[in-house]
Amino acid sequence: MLNRKAYLIFKPIRIIVMTLLLTVWNLSCSSDNAISEIQKEGRLLVLMRNTPTIYYEGPEGPKGFEYDLVKAFAKHLNVNLKVKIYDSLADLLDAIQQGEGDFASGAITKTEDREDVYSFGPDYYTVQQLVVYRRGTKAPKNIEDLTEFEIQIIAESSYEERLSALKEDYPDLNWTVTDEYSTEQLLQQVWRGELDCTVADQNIVAVNRRYFPGLEVAFPISEEHSLAWVINPQKASLGDELEEWLDSFEEKGGLAALRDKYYSYTELYDYVDLREFHKRINWRLPQYRSWFQEAAGKFNFSWTLLAALAYQESHWSPRAKSPTGVRGIMMLTRQTAQSVGVQNRLDPYQSIMGGAEYLARMVERVPDSVYQRDRIKFALAAYNVGMGHMEDARILAEKLGYDPNSWNELKEVLPLLTQKKYYSRLKHGYARGTEPVRYVGRIRNYQNILEAKFAGAGQPD
Repeated sequence: MLNRKAYLIFKPIRIIVMTLLLTVWNLSCSSDNAISEIQKEGRLLVLMRNTPTIYYEGPEGPKGFEYDLVKAFAKHLNVNLKVKIYDSLADLLDAIQQGEGDFASGAITKTEDREDVYSFGPDYYTVQQLVVYRRGTKAPKNIEDLTEFEIQIIAESSYEERLSALKEDYPDLNWTVTDEYSTEQLLQQVWRGELDCTVADQNIVAVNRRYFPGLEVAFPISEEHSLAWVINPQKASLGDELEEWLDSFEEKGGLAALRDKYYSYTELYDYVDLREFHKRINWRLPQYRSWFQEAAGKFNFSWTLLAALAYQESHWSPRAKSPTGVRGIMMLTRQTAQSVGVQNRLDPYQSIMGGAEYLARMVERVPDSVYQRDRIKFALAAYNVGMGHMEDARILAEKLGYDPNSWNELKEVLPLLTQKKYYSRLKHGYARGTEPVRYVGRIRNYQNILEAKFAGAGQPD
């Protein structure tokens, strides 16, 4: 045993060691408490903004890339997801710092300045800042040119940080900031010609230029940066849980599926096509919308999906026809029309009902092993190219080491059906495999625009 003198000598060391052990124990407990408290309450409270890339109310309920992502995390925790909406990025960041939610999700760019202030979770998307102007007007060619343009951006944003850094080299560069409008609203003002330029992340531009055809990208003003969640400073352990879950979610293909769902079709931007689509939404779609809704209810589809399919097929023209013999608003072959009881393919009501029934049959024929999230895409591709070629593509995918049950992977294989070394060994032979890939992409693009249009999110006035 230690004598009293030795005890007194080692006492301060014992106190330091005990304090360190207690600190570690407390940190461990607090690390467990963040998750256990959420699970005990049975809900995950996420602070978000109401924009097409983050969260919006679609015809069938809440949607958005970031919403779906955090909903998947809530499912992982086996709790309900509750969303609280904030009007501006500044309000959102202030609210999470005040502990008003578990974490914030709002297309928040992780910058060096922000990392000094906020507790970030894992990165989930990469973006670049772009200068945007209106088609048909003078385009800024470089940063020096921007000194001659009226620029407005949202307040307390990463765009403001970047422009401030550029101003050191370009002292004549000026801009105004606003906390009254969102980035999407500023893009709309540029589209209307009310504002010369704004700055926005590339994913926001890609989504919104489909709602506002005529937005053009001048040039990027930044390198690529990561988007990440901001964690409640009192619940730091959430960051570790999010990172571990996101790694697993990505490995299982969930993140790629969401990127495909919300962003893949933005690559199909066609100014002329989208300009005409928006016009026809206003003057042609109203004639048929109630019939799309009726067919959707009967066959358990979204009416926007059926409307998008019909637009891809015929541009909502009931008398459309092709050299191959398909006719009507849903462009049915004579054989298909007979199989679903359509007597007159040029009758838009009959055609819509027949097309919806045929698509429902395609869905039923999709193999059970195909992932639930991809069944509609498989069915749409089959609507275009035929189920036989889809089955050939699945067989080829398996031979080449792709997952035949994933649309993201099958769409890489379908174009190979044009190559003799592949199609010559398949039952149904040659197919224009690139066509169904673009077909599905365009339909999803039109559907997304319709959903935003009729949800009141991001559409032109």
